[in-house]
Amino acid sequence: MREFGYARALDISGAVALLSTEPDARLLGGGTNLVDLMKAGVERPALLIDVRELPLDGIEFSHDAGLRIGATVTNSDLAAHPDVRRHYPGLAQAVLAGASGQLRNMATVGGNLLQRTRCGYFTDLSKPCNKRAPGSGCPALTGEHHNHAILGASAHCVATHPSDMAVALAAFDAVISYETADGPGESPIAQFYPPVGDTPHIETALPPGALITGVTLPPAPVAAHARYRKVRERASYAFAIGSVAAALDVQDGVVREVRLAFGAVASRPWRARTAERVLTGGPASAEAFAAAADAELAAAEPLPENGYKVTLTRNLVVAVLTELAEEATR
Repeated sequence: MREFGYARALDISGAVALLSTEPDARLLGGGTNLVDLMKAGVERPALLIDVRELPLDGIEFSHDAGLRIGATVTNSDLAAHPDVRRHYPGLAQAVLAGASGQLRNMATVGGNLLQRTRCGYFTDLSKPCNKRAPGSGCPALTGEHHNHAILGASAHCVATHPSDMAVALAAFDAVISYETADGPGESPIAQFYPPVGDTPHIETALPPGALITGVTLPPAPVAAHARYRKVRERASYAFAIGSVAAALDVQDGVVREVRLAFGAVASRPWRARTAERVLTGGPASAEAFAAAADAELAAAEPLPENGYKVTLTRNLVVAVLTELAEEATR
């Protein structure tokens, strides 16, 4: 392992200042992804800046302002918070679907947003990877890709984003706040993860030297009627092969509002806006849910070994929305 420096930041300005002193610095929250990548040699920071002591571990909710989550809140605390469970149950379910209890006790919200793909070619230094070494190629296109992207991929990268939490955040229009040496900034989650295009190594829209300080979910009454469903290859502690975050508001059998986001199908959480448009104002029926999913997935371009994800995602949409519609009539 490459030798590296270590510094503990006690305030936001101090953390940002430390970032500006070393271009190869990395922020250390729980370390559940970064440390693994360091062990594999993928990440080789010159300086680790420990941000766990920053005053960013609060969760606040109001009906007017929505939900505000600090960047150093642990996944366990986020999932257990009563306001999250009551007003954004889909978010709590998504967090609980990720990793193990021990890892959730360490992992932070900011770190979760920045975790990197689990594509085997990315973590194997003996293989080329455009995300790790731009211009070297993407062997997943013709190699192992059964759990890779079917939407929004490119000839340069077909890896998927691993976060469960980010899928729920995408469904509810989260806004990521950050701090830089030039002052604070914000990025809607729809812009936070750029399309993969020909620059798969550019994974977020964060400016250089930025520190994530928190996430805000705008007020959304429909979020109280939400669910996150994840399918994986074993019963626990596995990344998704497909997931859906959904919220539904139904009145007299008609869809008044719907939120949909897919996970494990693209390089970023996939907000299913086409499906939302198809459903809004129409019947809350299994047939309508299937038609909406088909409209969204018409853009899918599966590889030879991951076409199953189209059917899997379609079935997830129908199952989750049907359950929510049935709950609305009780």
